[in-house]
Amino acid sequence: MTLGLSFVSRSSGLLAALVCLIGTGCQSVPNAHQASRVPQFGGIDATQPAELRKVSLPAYTIDPPDELEISIRPSLPDWSANTFTVGSDGTVDLGFSGQVHVMGLTLADAEAKIAAQVDETSGASGHKASVRLSNGQSKYYYVMGIVGAPGRFKVTGNETVLDAIMIAGLKTNSLPDKAYLVRPHPLGSADEVLAIDWQGIKDRGDTLTNYQIMPGDRVVVPGTKPPGLIRTLLGN
Repeated sequence: MTLGLSFVSRSSGLLAALVCLIGTGCQSVPNAHQASRVPQFGGIDATQPAELRKVSLPAYTIDPPDELEISIRPSLPDWSANTFTVGSDGTVDLGFSGQVHVMGLTLADAEAKIAAQVDETSGASGHKASVRLSNGQSKYYYVMGIVGAPGRFKVTGNETVLDAIMIAGLKTNSLPDKAYLVRPHPLGSADEVLAIDWQGIKDRGDTLTNYQIMPGDRVVVPGTKPPGLIRTLLGN
């Protein structure tokens, strides 16, 4: 009889442990413990551009492999193409007018430099150049960490932190409450790390930390350990 009671007791304990493993209530305990150990980086800065207080991005600077639409007036007799890709050396090849280094220049500065080179190579003065960005390929932001689709995404000038996180997608073990934004800074200057109030953005429509995305920004979403096999199969 004692042996039977002992077996039943152990069986009940094993059954309870199994229920705890697959139940959402028991699963939340280790997850909450893991989440509490993930630090929150950065601070809130109300002076940063954000939703409802966006700013124009700085003048576009040309970098490889941007595609530029270039036209010259008066037209050159040997001018056949009007779309040029900025090479890895930072130049565009204008054919008989030679190569022009445009990397790091604004579109207006590139116009002046190209016109000056065409004047020099053609032997005639007064040329004007028009440079337009036909396909920007060098300005991106990044979403990293525990998200559905980490990677780099093009900057259009209108994105916010909310856009970035929604585009990348969250996973069951993502911790958007601990998300933060890292902004590139010159070597030797102070780090610029901005905390994101995800609950404020999502639940209250608070725009304070829904920062406007700038070229080069990194949005980082930490997370806990991935769910175990049983929990994954159950969809929890």
